[in-house]
Amino acid sequence: MTLDLLIPFGILLILVIYLIYTRNSFEKNIVNMYEEKFEQWKENSNSNEENKKVCKELVGIIYKEEYNITVELMDESVRRNLQQGKYKIKDK
Repeated sequence: MTLDLLIPFGILLILVIYLIYTRNSFEKNIVNMYEEKFEQWKENSNSNEENKKVCKELVGIIYKEEYNITVELMDESVRRNLQQGKYKIKDK
């Protein structure tokens, strides 16, 4: 009688061990695949950083009052550049 129950439990145990093994190997394959894709992404993402465009930043406003020109600074870090004359004038 004990042999009758031992065979199904043995089959069940073998099946559980097989499923655990296949799941572990599947997870390892998935992790390796994503690690390879991540390495490829890191190699390709470096070229995007080199092509970054420098954005304009609003640091002041220029007013004309009759014959006087007034520069109102919003960021004091550019005051030195203005005093040294390091700026360009663009016509639009």
